[in-house]
Amino acid sequence: MFFHVDVNSAYLSWEASYRLMRGEELDLRTIPSAIGGNPEKRRGIILAKSMPAKAYGIQTGETLVTAFSKCRGLTVVAPNFTLYQKCSAALTELLKSYTPKVRAFSIDESFLDMGSVKEPMALADQLRQEVENTLGFTVNVGVGPNKLLAKMASDFKKPNRVHSLFYEEIPQKMWPLPVGELFMVGRKTQEKLLLMGIETIGDLAGADAQLLYRTMKSHGLLIHEYANGREFSSIESYSPFEAKGVGNSTTLPRDIEDKELLELYLLGISEMVSFRLRAINKMSYVMSIHYRDRNFKTRRLQRKLSAPLDATPSIYKQAKLLFYELWEKEPLRQIGISLSELVGNQSYEQSFLDEDQEKLRKVDATIDDLRNRYGKQIIQRASFLYAPVDPMIGGVGEDKNDLILTSKL
Repeated sequence: MFFHVDVNSAYLSWEASYRLMRGEELDLRTIPSAIGGNPEKRRGIILAKSMPAKAYGIQTGETLVTAFSKCRGLTVVAPNFTLYQKCSAALTELLKSYTPKVRAFSIDESFLDMGSVKEPMALADQLRQEVENTLGFTVNVGVGPNKLLAKMASDFKKPNRVHSLFYEEIPQKMWPLPVGELFMVGRKTQEKLLLMGIETIGDLAGADAQLLYRTMKSHGLLIHEYANGREFSSIESYSPFEAKGVGNSTTLPRDIEDKELLELYLLGISEMVSFRLRAINKMSYVMSIHYRDRNFKTRRLQRKLSAPLDATPSIYKQAKLLFYELWEKEPLRQIGISLSELVGNQSYEQSFLDEDQEKLRKVDATIDDLRNRYGKQIIQRASFLYAPVDPMIGGVGEDKNDLILTSKL
């Protein structure tokens, strides 16, 4: 038996719980509110929203500008990824008190292998209540005979609910759902299925597997299996969804070709992406630089580093080297940095050609501590003092093998 635990509006719930714990009276979950972007400049995207905000039609992933047009009184809070990592870690520790077989699916989702537990629904409800009473936020718990059905169950009515999806419940609970609600069926796949006359998960379950294979190759067979509730991976072998990297990018306020200004944007992005990398106790072996010009043409360059890095100055230095190798001097409208091939930061190799990474990392640790205590604006580099560029740019969740945002094809 498997449980799938999904935090309800994770970033917003964690932010609300933390503020209440610090003595604030207003619960962000009770008003139209959201986490995302830069609230002062109204830039960025919505990462999480409250139920009252959802009632205004505000959606995760839309811009703050669009969200404010729907709800002028919307309260928006900038994300605090260090806090969210701590909340996620606390939840994981609680889950491990139920079973040692816990596998993180993302920062706010986990699978639990409960074995042949008796009365799984009662135990799942006990877990749900303990999370709320102990940690101050709510979760949905899906219960099923495999991880797929447990995850599908946790996506049923929210928040703060326990749902089951056993094999005998598939015809009633899953097959009537629109085919786009099946895990691994995204917009493009859904469009193909609709053209084939497949509108519900039940339609997909009864479709000709060979026809699906001819149309969508192995992915067609995979979703056919999923539509019939068949999925057999174990917790131990289920690892494709672990974090593979962190990345940030920004859309520039205008088309920019000024070298010094572009370097400032690279530095601001380097500040954020390295801060987030250290927050999850990782270092990166691979860096990627990408940009989009004013004609919407995208270019990207990736390189394996001689040693893993997490220090801001070192990441910025490497980012500049890659950028100038890639940039063709055209005006740019978007620029970003991605770090992948992550390793733990407990130990690292240092090339004789590198800077003294240990000194840089100690400085970064002090700066991170100040920012975590007093906010990201408490300290900044002098180069940003009179510049029209934010000292820390970006704010999205860690990349989970691209599955948090783009698992649905």
